[in-house]
Amino acid sequence: MTLRPLAFLLIFFFPFASAAQQDGRTIQSVIQEQIKAFEQGDLEGAFSFASPNIRALFGTPEQFGNMVENGYPMVWRPSSLRFGSSISRSGREYQTVIVTDSTGRYHALEYEMIPMDGGWKINGVRFVEMPDVGA
Repeated sequence: MTLRPLAFLLIFFFPFASAAQQDGRTIQSVIQEQIKAFEQGDLEGAFSFASPNIRALFGTPEQFGNMVENGYPMVWRPSSLRFGSSISRSGREYQTVIVTDSTGRYHALEYEMIPMDGGWKINGVRFVEMPDVGA
C-alpha cells in the first residue's frame, strides 16, 4: 500500500526532471550554435540567437558582431569552451560557460537565457569571477 504514493510521486515528478534536463541541453546548444556562427563569420546566424532586447539594442548583425569581437574576443574566436553550472533566478536561466581564449587564458561568462516561442534566446552575457585554484 505504501508503494502506491511513492509510485505516484515518481511518475508525477520524473517528467519534470526530464524537462529541466532537456532545457539545459537546449540552452547549451543555443550558446554553442551562436559561438559557432561567430567562428564562421555568420553574423546573421549569431544575431538570430539574441533576444529581442539585444536585437533592438544593437540594431544590425554587423553592430552586434562588432560589439562581440571587441568586447568579448574570447567568444568571437574561442580556443575551447565548457559548460559550468546553471541556475534559475527570477524566471530566467543563467548558464556559466568557461571559455579559453587564443592565449590560453580562461574566462568565466554567465549567459542570461530567456524562453521565447521556438526556444531559448540569449538576453545578455556578463563576466563572472573565476575561483582561485591553489597549486
